[in-house]
Amino acid sequence: MKANEGAQQQINIELSEEIAEGIYSNLVMIAHSAEEFVLDFIRVMPGVPKARVRSRIIVTPAHAKRLLRALAENIERYERAHGEIEDMGFQGPAVQFGVPGGEA
Repeated sequence: MKANEGAQQQINIELSEEIAEGIYSNLVMIAHSAEEFVLDFIRVMPGVPKARVRSRIIVTPAHAKRLLRALAENIERYERAHGEIEDMGFQGPAVQFGVPGGEA
């Protein structure tokens, strides 16, 4: 057995100041194809009939499944520390996607 076999590769992750600020989202729309999952993060404001996708993340199906497990694990930890999260469902208006049209 070689010295580095079985050892995990270390990845150094950089976080820029701009990305570290984050983007607030209170709605996510999810679509998928055979090869990818698309997560559109949206901020819906009360009384405003229009909302824009703030960030789009595209992942493989395998990564989407790992994300699901990681999120479930973190929600479980959160609820053990802070109590159950009440799911009130989506309280906003009906959601409809508008795709920007082309101009001639």
